[in-house]
Amino acid sequence: MTRRNVLFVLGSSRPDGNTESLARAAAEQLPSDVEQTWISLAEHPLPDFADQRHDVDHVRPTEGSAALLLDATLAATDIVIASPLYWYSVSAQTKRYLDHWSGWLRTPGLDFEATLAGRTLWGVTVLADEQPSVADPLVGTLRNSAAYLGMHFGGVLLGNGSKPGDVLNDTEALARAKTFFAQDAPLARFPYETR
Repeated sequence: MTRRNVLFVLGSSRPDGNTESLARAAAEQLPSDVEQTWISLAEHPLPDFADQRHDVDHVRPTEGSAALLLDATLAATDIVIASPLYWYSVSAQTKRYLDHWSGWLRTPGLDFEATLAGRTLWGVTVLADEQPSVADPLVGTLRNSAAYLGMHFGGVLLGNGSKPGDVLNDTEALARAKTFFAQDAPLARFPYETR
């Protein structure tokens, strides 16, 4: 069995925000033999994605943030998107990371889709609304991305907060964090697919 390697992709524009705090609370529950890699998209920004799928062959990035994120993504058994809820979806940095997946899918020799198939995508987000349903677009983005690539989807750990540190007062979210990564992650399905 492959050793579990969890990549945490931090999509906040500020360090130590509520979403990162909730992700770290969940990560504390992982067994000690699980490798954890944490990458902040604010500290390792990706360039804007240029959709050239019909124009040129994509080349594997060999340096900079793109190479770091690609290599970490390919090495991960689990990918955790930790993005605050910005305008009801993932942050711009997170969306740019997912956009780069489109290029990596078309990069010769990567086998990006085959590599990610069967692995697990998770989400963590904190929202400043009492109604969790406002995060449905973010959840849908992650679930559908996982479904497209044949990944498992562990769901999204939701917390509540606005000011820095608020999520640490969300006792229900912190309780869910204790078992979040221990749950079974089913194969992702698009909403229109029958189970």
